[in-house]
Amino acid sequence: MANQIKSSGAGLALQITDPARAAGLVEETDEGEATRLANVRVYSFENLLVVVDRDRVTVADRSELVVAAARDTKSVHRAMDATLQISGNGYQVQLPPAEDAGFVEGDRAPCHPASGVVVISRDDGTSAGADAGRLAGDLISIRREQ
Repeated sequence: MANQIKSSGAGLALQITDPARAAGLVEETDEGEATRLANVRVYSFENLLVVVDRDRVTVADRSELVVAAARDTKSVHRAMDATLQISGNGYQVQLPPAEDAGFVEGDRAPCHPASGVVVISRDDGTSAGADAGRLAGDLISIRREQ
């Protein structure tokens, strides 16, 4: 089951422990101690957030993902630098532009990881939410081809 958007600090956040590991946004020792937390930027679109490792995903690759998301959603909102933080026994990402994308506290938010990227879709049980999930899969396919 997808984690839910939560209030954290001055805004919204999402627990993304397994997707962050799968995307390589965190590196850990064999004992589970974090040795690297990625510097991330969050791009927001209608019902969709794209979290990108600024140091390991090229500007050209980021641009391709942003253009594809904007074209499909017919929207583009803010892109903001964010933090990946240790939270409990895992990791959470702050989502400063989440409200622009239509997310509110309590929304289920499935995560779709690929190398250096986690795409977060809004799962609200509507056709728009289903479209966001489909687009998230498409963006992950694009990233894997890159």
